[in-house]
Order: sequence, then structure tokens, then C-alpha cells
Amino acid sequence: MPRRGAKAWAGEVATLAATAAILAFLVYPTAWVFLASLKTPETMFSARNWDWTFVNYTRLMDAGFGRNIFNSIFLCTAAVLLSTVISVNAAYAFSRLRFRGRYTLLGAVLLGQTFPWIILVTPIFILFARMGLLNNWLSMIFVYVAVSVPFSIYLLVGYLRSVPQSLDEAAIMDGASYFQVVWRVIFPIMFPGIVATATYAFLLCWSEYLFSVAILTREETKTMPLALYIYFGENVTDWGNVMAGAALTTLPTLLMFLPLQRYMVSGLAAGSVKQ
Repeated sequence: MPRRGAKAWAGEVATLAATAAILAFLVYPTAWVFLASLKTPETMFSARNWDWTFVNYTRLMDAGFGRNIFNSIFLCTAAVLLSTVISVNAAYAFSRLRFRGRYTLLGAVLLGQTFPWIILVTPIFILFARMGLLNNWLSMIFVYVAVSVPFSIYLLVGYLRSVPQSLDEAAIMDGASYFQVVWRVIFPIMFPGIVATATYAFLLCWSEYLFSVAILTREETKTMPLALYIYFGENVTDWGNVMAGAALTTLPTLLMFLPLQRYMVSGLAAGSVKQ
């Protein structure tokens, strides 16, 4: 028994040490970016001399980065709301309703996840150019919804299969329509899955760069990833603005992920297992 206890204790210590090492490895780059954004450009890469300042943030905002923040928040929020509504209704239809070609249509939706984004940029750019939708927020919202909906539907279909169908039948017998069943009965139950899919869609849209660089060319329409790119010069890089912009780009995802991680874990687990 003492030997087993010692082995178990040693195993727990090793597990904690490995977890701490991995956590430090993952957290260090983000922490370094936030600390570097508060240093002067002269001491940013110095390990000894640190001069703290908020000049990087003030210079960045004076350069118009606030507009880019608004663009990213508006586009991502609108796309997430729209993709969530579409995904919830589509997932309910695929999971509950019986119609001809259901599995074929679901497979066609999921097939969109297999194409690399880079091969879709050119045809989408040509399509929007011919329609006069370049530098248009509607085109970006359409793209964001299109790239986030397939996985969201797949996840919610799996999550819905863990919800008893007797709830739907009872609500329909009481006179509820399918729309009322989805949003008044099923929606509160599948909230963790919806949070997981909405968070996934937001993170996907927030960091997207390929479609944005092709569609959004005017300065007043650019998102945060596009705005950061202009500070990487051919010969000189404005590291102060880069670090401040990177910190501001990372902060919303951290603030959203930390309080919602419990819902994300449960939602992703249920959506991936119940198939």
C-alpha cells in the first residue's frame, strides 16, 4: 500500500508538472505580447531594461485603429447572429424532420468544410466584383456565415440527438408550431451547444484574413487583422503598433472564452459524441 500510494503521488506530481509546463508554453506568447505592448520600442525586446508606457496604444488609436475595431465587432456579431439562427433551424430540420434527400443534403452542406479557403477566394472575389459588392459589409457577412454554418450545423445536429424527441411531440400536441418548438422548447435545452457553435463562429470570423484582404480594400472598411498588416513594412516594422494592435485583437477572444469555456466544453463534447 505505501508503495502504491507513493506511485500514485508521484504520478499526480508528474501530471501537474507536465500540465504546468504545457500551460506556461501556451500562455507565454500571449503574455509576452501584452507586456511588450506596454513597453517603449527601444526596450521592447530587452530582458533587463523596461520602460512602461501607453504611447503604443495612443498612437494606434490616433492612426484610426478604433474604426477597425468597430468593423470587426460589427461584422463578426452580425455574422454570428445570422449563422446561429440558420444553424439552429437547419440542425432541427436535419435532426427531427423526415424528408427525401435529407442525408444527401446534409452531406452536401458538410462538404463545404472540406475545401481549403484559399481556392475559394478567387471565384468569390470575381463574383462580388461583378455584382459590385466589393468593400461591402454585406458581402463579408455572407462569406462569414457561409464558412461557419456547415460545422455549426454538424455540431448542433449531434447535440440535438441527445435531446428527447418526446419534448417536441408534447409541444406539438399542445398546438405549438415548429418555430415555437425550436425557439421556446429546444433552444433553452441546447443552450450549451449554441454557445459552443456561436463561440466557434465568432473566433473563426474574428481572425479571418484571406477573404477580407480580397474583398475589403478601402481603409474605412478594413478589419483588425487587415489593419495590423500595414505596420509590417518592407524594411521597417512598427513593433509598437503591432504589439498594441495584437493585444487589442486578442483581448476580446480571451474575455469571451474564459467565462464561456464551460459551455464550450460541454457543447462540443455532446455534439461530437452523440452521432
